[in-house]
Amino acid sequence: MAQTNDPSLWRDHLPWPDATSHKHSRGRLAVVSGGPLNTGAARLAARAGLRVGAGLVKVLCPPAAAPIVAGALEAVMVEAFTSPEALEALAEPMDAVVIGPAAGLNEATVQNLAALARTGAALVVDADALTIFKGRGVDLFASLDRDDVLTPHEGEFERVFPGLLANGREAAAGEAARQSGAHVVLKGAQTVIAAPDGRTCVNPNGSPWLATAGSGDVLAGLIGGLVAQGMPTFDAASAAVWMHAAAAERFGPGLIAEDLPHLIPSILTALREGG
Repeated sequence: MAQTNDPSLWRDHLPWPDATSHKHSRGRLAVVSGGPLNTGAARLAARAGLRVGAGLVKVLCPPAAAPIVAGALEAVMVEAFTSPEALEALAEPMDAVVIGPAAGLNEATVQNLAALARTGAALVVDADALTIFKGRGVDLFASLDRDDVLTPHEGEFERVFPGLLANGREAAAGEAARQSGAHVVLKGAQTVIAAPDGRTCVNPNGSPWLATAGSGDVLAGLIGGLVAQGMPTFDAASAAVWMHAAAAERFGPGLIAEDLPHLIPSILTALREGG
């Protein structure tokens, strides 16, 4: 039976730095960007990962996109790759990688995901990196393991897991996690988080202000940032979903995705203080 997502379930697993912490010990996150006209989604995810505590965040992008990304970011680092093999080498030292936000609906995204699967990094697979596997979910599942996370909205979910939604959202997410061997975050008004071991929780604090372009990219970055810091994947996904919604509700009308990362510190402070 699904639990109700609540900070009491995961607050004790939140990663906090101590006096001995340094940027590498706080987790290394990479985000794969699309081409020069498709960098915004990766930048949103990267800022979210940095704000949620990852000590080192990089955007990995095609060479033509590098000047655009580098000109729009400060603390987030930028490195360019020209092939899946080069991407693999850049991602090898990272603890988690987000792939999918505006990555491109082409075979390069398929090859890049396969390359990332050969590293030791946990993967957060979103957006284009889900849609490109429409009708061939088995190929996607071959690149996943139990530490990875899929973050589909219902449309993307149906492309990868056709027909499962007919059983209801909770059952569908649970079966998708079982089939894929990875965690599944089925986004919506009541987002469902499902683990491949059968655990499921439903998020109660969904906010209508999240119905804005780019908010899902921020969520992917939050999940990646927490996983990079060593938080168990199910707890990281649950915490990220809750914080994402809490931040949106705190801002209210007029929210755009760019606002969300800046709200995360106040949410973290309240959680640390027991609120």
